[in-house]
Amino acid sequence: MNDNKMTPAELRAIWGLGTVFSLRMLGMFMVLPVLTTYGMALQHASKTLIGLAIGVYGLTQAIFQIPFGLMSDRIGRKPLIISGLLLFVLGSIIAAITTSIWGIILGRALQGSGAIAAAVMALLSDLTREQNRTKAMACIGFSFGVTFAIAMVISPIVTHAFGLHALFWIIAILVFLGILITLLVVPNTPNHLLNRESGMVIGGFYKVLANVHLIKLNVSILCLHTLLMSSFVALPGQFEQLGLPAAEHWKVYLVTMLIALIGVIPLIIYAEVKYRMKQVFVACISLIIVAEIMLWNAKCYFWTLVIGVQLFFLAFNLIEAILPSLVSKESPTGYKGTAMGVYSTSQFIGVAIGGSLSGWIFGHFDARTIFLVSAIIAIIWLFVAVTMQEPPYVSSLRIVLSDKALSIPNLEQHLKAQPGVSAVLIVPEEKSAYIKIDSKVTSRPELETLLSST
Repeated sequence: MNDNKMTPAELRAIWGLGTVFSLRMLGMFMVLPVLTTYGMALQHASKTLIGLAIGVYGLTQAIFQIPFGLMSDRIGRKPLIISGLLLFVLGSIIAAITTSIWGIILGRALQGSGAIAAAVMALLSDLTREQNRTKAMACIGFSFGVTFAIAMVISPIVTHAFGLHALFWIIAILVFLGILITLLVVPNTPNHLLNRESGMVIGGFYKVLANVHLIKLNVSILCLHTLLMSSFVALPGQFEQLGLPAAEHWKVYLVTMLIALIGVIPLIIYAEVKYRMKQVFVACISLIIVAEIMLWNAKCYFWTLVIGVQLFFLAFNLIEAILPSLVSKESPTGYKGTAMGVYSTSQFIGVAIGGSLSGWIFGHFDARTIFLVSAIIAIIWLFVAVTMQEPPYVSSLRIVLSDKALSIPNLEQHLKAQPGVSAVLIVPEEKSAYIKIDSKVTSRPELETLLSST
């Protein structure tokens, strides 16, 4: 089948895995807007330990992200996904029944240890055809942004109505629902496809870690999530000081997230179509600096705080959307999955640093100091970003090779000679060609036709 129409099995896979991924991410995000305020009522709670409770999720996620991704090739995608979700449920239950901040920290650590993102992407790769895989991955990525926005809005409402412990029970139920969807909705597959576009290759980590362009992108996602976690340690208390009770915080998050989600769409299109990704990226970091300075200077000005939050989330959502595309463009041919694994690990290291560092600052100084330190981090990040080069505007493809295609003399050079092809990696044992192309010049169908007719 060479058509691009989704089959019923592919639609089930995308819907099922997208829902599982969203339910798990919803459970992670729902804690962020409320833990700083409601968590202070727990035994032994302090501002420093609240920050640790926020950040420890990222620490365990970073530790297990790559090992779980590699293990899914050995023990199977579904068993690993279910195991990771069970760990998340267990952590949520521990957090729901504890009366101490240490129980919350333990629960959050267990939640993070169920690192299933790589296994979800690998199973999605197993269940979708090459021509539909990019669309499937885009659906999962889109669900990330929507889930974040939903969590920001409903979390303060739920926690005010039922309490922090009830929130963790709800999270446990949502993730358990994800287990049922994995078992009953997501199709089974006997084949574990080694797809370097979504899976990690052990021998490829050196190529990725030594790539200067990818290092700067990994530093970028680390800084972005350091600043995000810092914001959620400092913002709830600032809103309360300016007269907005915790139960009303959702109103600010609803408006700012809606504007941010709508506002980023034309900017993403502009960056891609006009080849201005670096300029937009640098502009977003500059906007974050402005936002952090506004938050630092808000003092008793409520609307200054709200505008600062709006600018931050506008820039955050845009960078969050741009960075995976940049990683895809800059990754070595045939090692995109490995590059994304390191990128995701860097993201969760940022979560760990942001929560822990800002909690320590909050405990020893005040919320305004968190915003000041965040501005300094953003300025350092800006200096890194301006040294980046404009990325190559290419798309990554994996083409399955027939025995006839593999027998073509000098196949790699033959493909490289085609207009619009910038890089090629042939892996005979996988019967695969990994190709980077300029999609304005050539396409997958053209290359597949070439290979079948040669």
